[in-house]
Amino acid sequence: MEQRIGSSSQPLEGAGFDPAYIPGLTSPVSGEAESVPEDPEVTPEEVVEEPAGEAVEESAEGPVEEEAPEGPVFEASDRRAKIVADHRGVRLFLDDQACEFRWDEIGAVETESPRFGKRFTITVHTPDRRWYPIEIEAKSRSSFEEWDGQLDAVMDKYFEEEAEDTD
Repeated sequence: MEQRIGSSSQPLEGAGFDPAYIPGLTSPVSGEAESVPEDPEVTPEEVVEEPAGEAVEESAEGPVEEEAPEGPVFEASDRRAKIVADHRGVRLFLDDQACEFRWDEIGAVETESPRFGKRFTITVHTPDRRWYPIEIEAKSRSSFEEWDGQLDAVMDKYFEEEAEDTD
C-alpha cells in the first residue's frame, strides 16, 4: 500500500476564508503574469503597453484632469480616519479601508458631538437601513461647530439637489 506525504485536500475557497471573495464577480487571482503575444515583425522595443487604470489626456501644458464644479467641500481627518463630502458624494476612510457613497445612495447623514471628549461622530445612513459611522478626533472642541457648519453647507447644496432631481 502506498502512502503519500502531505495533504491530499485542496485549499478551501469562498467567503468564509476570503472576505473579498464574491462568486461570479471576482475570479481567483493567478500568479502568472500576462504575456504579450509575439509578432515576428515587431521588435520588443516597439511594443508599448498602456498602464492599467484611467487614462489621463495630456495637452501641451501637461495632464488634463476632470474639473470639479464650484461648490462647498467638507473634509475632516485625524491620524486614522478621514471623511470627504463634495459634489461626488461622501467618502469615508479608516486606516487602509475606504468606502464611497454617491448622493443617490445616501438616506441621511447624522453628526454627533460628545458632551466630553474630542471625538466627532459622523454616520452615513443608506435607504436599505444600513449605517456607516466614523469617528474623527478633533484638535479642540471648537472644531465641532466649524465641521457641523461645513457639512451642513455641503448637504444643503448636493443632498437637496439629488432629492429634487429624483422627484
